[in-house]
Amino acid sequence: MTTPPIKPLKGWRVLVPRGGPWGDDVAAELRQRGATPVIAPMINFAATADPETLSTALEDLTAGVFDWLTVTSATTVDVLYSQGVKVPETTKIAAVGETTAAALQAVGYRVDLLPEKDNSAKGMVAQLTALEPEPKKFLSLRSEIAKPVLSTGLTEAGHDVRSVIAYRTVGEPVTPKVLADVESGRTNAILVTSGSVAEQVVEQFPALPATTLIAAIGPRTAKDAEKAGLTVHIVSPRQTVQDLLDTVVRVVESGGLDEAVRSSKQSEVITSAIRIVDERNATSAQ
Repeated sequence: MTTPPIKPLKGWRVLVPRGGPWGDDVAAELRQRGATPVIAPMINFAATADPETLSTALEDLTAGVFDWLTVTSATTVDVLYSQGVKVPETTKIAAVGETTAAALQAVGYRVDLLPEKDNSAKGMVAQLTALEPEPKKFLSLRSEIAKPVLSTGLTEAGHDVRSVIAYRTVGEPVTPKVLADVESGRTNAILVTSGSVAEQVVEQFPALPATTLIAAIGPRTAKDAEKAGLTVHIVSPRQTVQDLLDTVVRVVESGGLDEAVRSSKQSEVITSAIRIVDERNATSAQ
């Protein structure tokens, strides 16, 4: 007799704040854990206000002008892929974290460097400057709202850095039904995957119920979310979707006592959220 798979998030409705292939993949991972994903894109990406500068940079990239290309988001990968950019073998590619690295590899780009410990621009600067003591030419592609930590750090280390805005981040309103589900408490958790998403959660859900859990992908995102005004209940130790979802499962299975929970107050909120889901499951089973 086959043992049915364990579904630790059965009954949980989880908002996924980005669409496209990324959102579909996250939704599939949530379903495997028993949750009901609600894909509700809260941010979108628009073309750069200076397409000529981007076009010139991408032409130079293809021509082999740069020793390194630094990629700090999956959206930058979308820009490269949509433009049909071919990165020559002479140009190495550095990805800021595992999510970005996976996005690069999914569309056929290689990854030559991934920070071993600190998946951030600061961590990438430290590893690149240790690896490249002599001046090199870098192309840094970024969003218009990203802080120039990477380009500034590399420049201060003596490298020649061309920092180019590849896209703009814009808010995207959720549907009235998603809004109603969140405000009524029907949505049990919201995944916060960037500071931009956190800002949209604050702006679009002013009446967020106290028992709606906010799960942040990594300490850096949690810090950005708190700056935006969100109370963060769960923080994954690493900045990957897999780790975020695994952390949510651990927290639920532990009854809110996992080390990823920020404080005893958050633990009480998580316990209340778990009770709400358990009651919903019991009612649906009758």
